[in-house]
Amino acid sequence: MSLGDHFREFRRRALISAIAIVIGACIAWAYYNTIYGWVEEPLRAVQQRHHRSVVGLNFGNGGVSEPFTIKLKISLWSGALLACPIWLWQIWAFLAPGLTKKEKRVSLLFVSAAVPLFALGCYVSHFAITNAVDFLMGSTPEVKGNEPYNLTDAQKYVSFVIKFVVAFGFAFLLPVFLVGLNQIRVFPGRVMLKGWRVAVMVIGVFSAVMSPAPDAWSMLALMVPMIILYFAACVMCLFLDKRRATREDKERTGWLDVPDDEKSEL
Repeated sequence: MSLGDHFREFRRRALISAIAIVIGACIAWAYYNTIYGWVEEPLRAVQQRHHRSVVGLNFGNGGVSEPFTIKLKISLWSGALLACPIWLWQIWAFLAPGLTKKEKRVSLLFVSAAVPLFALGCYVSHFAITNAVDFLMGSTPEVKGNEPYNLTDAQKYVSFVIKFVVAFGFAFLLPVFLVGLNQIRVFPGRVMLKGWRVAVMVIGVFSAVMSPAPDAWSMLALMVPMIILYFAACVMCLFLDKRRATREDKERTGWLDVPDDEKSEL
């Protein structure tokens, strides 16, 4: 393909991805109340634990357009999550013509594994958000005789939830990247397992930076699953390395087992 054909192909793939995200956003717009209820659920949990407190969202800081802006923001992000399989497939389809048959098969498996792992990370983030919000708002002082009010800016709260969900989603893609690096022979499984101490430290720093909340619970909620996924990726890479070594040994010495009156691959 010429350079112009590549750009036209990229434009077509990008257009398909954009249309999928818009369709997903329209679906999210139709079910906005349900999605908003999921977003606001951590605040309701805090309200139930602290009966004397008044906890909620304030939609008035951004003017009369604030509710519409937040609805549009939540719908677009939800649409991007719903359309995740489609735009991931479009990325793979754009790169596939330059790959060999084996690379296509491996990359297709990576895309197939990335989608459920990303969705799992987004799902797990819901439990971490509830505890993080409870910890952060638990510092609100309760004066005797007065009901403490904690009305959070709606725009900032929605951004906080989105960052939390995206951080957990991408964190759960760690084994996909590690196995991918192993397949291109950058990180052998034994090297990954030997350097687990350094990996745990790097994961800890990553969790502290990526976690939107400053509390230790949010960091641990992101760090512990990543460590488990790291060791799971190490086991998978060790298995793949062993299978690759067996196959290469067979290809290298397989002609020795061929009878004298038969033709070998060599």
